[in-house]
Amino acid sequence: MPDPRQDAVATHFRRSLAVLEQVAADSVLRATILSIADCITASFRNGGKLLIAGNGGSAADAQHIAGEFLSRLRFDRNPLPAVALTTDTSVLTAVGNDYGFDQVFERQLRGLGRQGDVFIAISTSGRSPNVLAALEAARKLGMTTISFTGAAHGANVMRALSDIVLAAPSDDTPLIQQVHITAAHAICEVVERDLFAAPKP
Repeated sequence: MPDPRQDAVATHFRRSLAVLEQVAADSVLRATILSIADCITASFRNGGKLLIAGNGGSAADAQHIAGEFLSRLRFDRNPLPAVALTTDTSVLTAVGNDYGFDQVFERQLRGLGRQGDVFIAISTSGRSPNVLAALEAARKLGMTTISFTGAAHGANVMRALSDIVLAAPSDDTPLIQQVHITAAHAICEVVERDLFAAPKP
């Protein structure tokens, strides 16, 4: 007897493929991804760095993205300065305890961020208070602010605080996250190739 759970698995993959195909076919979204890559490339060339933050699965994405820039994606090259603001438990708990959870990223940005740096804020809903506070701090510092979010209209505040918004065309959190990390890989690949000549095969 067929396992009915196989249909659920197949449905998940079909929905994933559909949203990724939608992004691939959207020239505006493709241009947005290239604009983000160009901002990051320009910052690196001018001695800046990339800071990234999010909660939950978006925190994992922040760490994943930082790892791709610091290590490598397609080929061996020099490391690029990227920091996930989600990894230092002593800092997170100190700031959370002393100032509140809403300030855990804002406080780090004020201490680590500089004019000319780039901040990627990740929130699938666009309403995470600690991410919004960090965006406000980044703008005051003169950083380029980039937001990864979903299609929900509740993300209007996040959009208002961002120089560039990558909005996944979905309101389903798992699908939004798949678009975010796929787009991040594409961004890293473009930056890597723009800054370092890819080795010839």
